[in-house]
Amino acid sequence: MLQHLRMNQATALRIVIVAPDTLAPDPSDPQAEVEAERSRSLRIGMLENGYNIVAVLPADVFLPDRLAQISPDMIIVDAESQARDTLEHVVVATRDARRPIVLFTNDDDTSHVRDAIAAGVTAYVVAGLAADRVKPVLEVALARFQHEEAMRRELADARMQLSERKVIDRAKGILMRRHSLEEGEAYARLRKTAMDKGMKLAEVAQRIIDVADLLG
Repeated sequence: MLQHLRMNQATALRIVIVAPDTLAPDPSDPQAEVEAERSRSLRIGMLENGYNIVAVLPADVFLPDRLAQISPDMIIVDAESQARDTLEHVVVATRDARRPIVLFTNDDDTSHVRDAIAAGVTAYVVAGLAADRVKPVLEVALARFQHEEAMRRELADARMQLSERKVIDRAKGILMRRHSLEEGEAYARLRKTAMDKGMKLAEVAQRIIDVADLLG
């Protein structure tokens, strides 16, 4: 039962692979053969683990539009770590709609890892990928992405609350000066106005500030 549930979870995850067309490379190009083998192993591992590969796309200028149309849950980048153009296309494509990005590469030069992570890559996997490693790697990448997104939202909420408090405090100050009110009275007036008009406290405060700035 548990295995069936995990399989359903994998199948529900819609994945796009961003990769060059190297499954049938030039036989005279050893590097292309290596890349093709990595791509085959990666895709076989994903299919064996029940993942839903909805598309395999090239990293070109049309990638942002294609990803927007498909709206995948995860993006797999199958490329050499030096392929910065590939990463740049993917990062641009996910700038407004963040998604977990997993990079698979044969390059064991770890000097590129920091740049890749800074660019938005969730997991960086170097060579030697067996089929039974695919699922754990993707599960960890998804969990890490979800954790980071939760922290990002918490930080954004905290910044918003701080910004709103500053607006409310400034509006209270205006009311206190112009109507000779105590701080508690000014806050109560703000709150009552917000309730009467069905508005947020910060919205009422911002309107008071706008009027005060307009009147000088």
